[in-house]
Amino acid sequence: MSSRNRRFGATILDAEGHRLTAQEYALFREVNPFGFILFARNIDTPDQVRALCSDFREAVGRDAPIMIDQEGGRVQRLRAPTWRDWLPPLDFVHAAGARAVEAMFLRYRLIAHELYDLGIDSNCAPMVDVASPETHPFLYDRCYGTEAAQVAELGQAANDGMLEGGVLPVIKHIPGHGRATADSHFELPCVRAARTELDTVDFAPFKALRDTPMGMTAHLVYAAIDDAPATLSSTMMRVIREDIGFDNLIMTDDISMKALDGRLDVLSKQALVAGCDVILHCNGTLAERARVADAAGEMSDLGQRRALRALSYRRRPDEIDIPALDAQLRALLGEGGHG
Repeated sequence: MSSRNRRFGATILDAEGHRLTAQEYALFREVNPFGFILFARNIDTPDQVRALCSDFREAVGRDAPIMIDQEGGRVQRLRAPTWRDWLPPLDFVHAAGARAVEAMFLRYRLIAHELYDLGIDSNCAPMVDVASPETHPFLYDRCYGTEAAQVAELGQAANDGMLEGGVLPVIKHIPGHGRATADSHFELPCVRAARTELDTVDFAPFKALRDTPMGMTAHLVYAAIDDAPATLSSTMMRVIREDIGFDNLIMTDDISMKALDGRLDVLSKQALVAGCDVILHCNGTLAERARVADAAGEMSDLGQRRALRALSYRRRPDEIDIPALDAQLRALLGEGGHG
């Protein structure tokens, strides 16, 4: 059976360099990951990025989604001088002031234009974690604000800009990472807020944006609900699915982050059993990618339906005047430009 007609593998995988190695190409052809993700190490020139995206899709024999983290600020894989640099999201919102919603739409419409031109059709944004004075610095200026309603409105504007530009948004970090006082890349944060506070603040933007095509989990313990990280917790998945009402595709945050303790194959299986649809695995060796793909296997029936639903949001962007949008955004932000 060709990859085009096979069920998706329950993984999103990456590459080591600017083009696929023969070994990577063979692995991807065999395991048929749902999609792929790019990092700074994969970025050189526009033509090179387009060729790498073609490599990915040729390996699986279909128009697989290709993702990137292009939030702006510290977390952006495409950089000047070839692409636009952006202020950190929180600084950008402050610079835009009363017109932040309009500015956020324009920001992500311009980002989508750059991504789509390269063959990248999904962005791991918006990040609608609600900031607080205690939020860890790794996350704080990536947030959009400190009020749930404002964060939700700005997140919707980002979603609208990306979807209009042909790019699928990925809402993160569901159900809310803003209270984390530790960096989940290196350790497991634990939030001890009461359930009522979580519902009112942390979970609220995700509930408002529950129709986003895809979501990414938080490697975070919510002590009022469960003692396991949300990514591995069936209890937290019920909160996400039933209380927040998010029934679209859920991917894990990078399964290799140090917040999760254990073997990657075991963690992958635990996340799927808990209720995640697909495992995101980044920055591993070829052997690690193979083990994660083997442990994850193919998507469940429900996961496959959610994946196809997410892909159904893809659209070809309308022709627009990019210099005019750029000028409009610069006028909103003042003489400082985007970043």
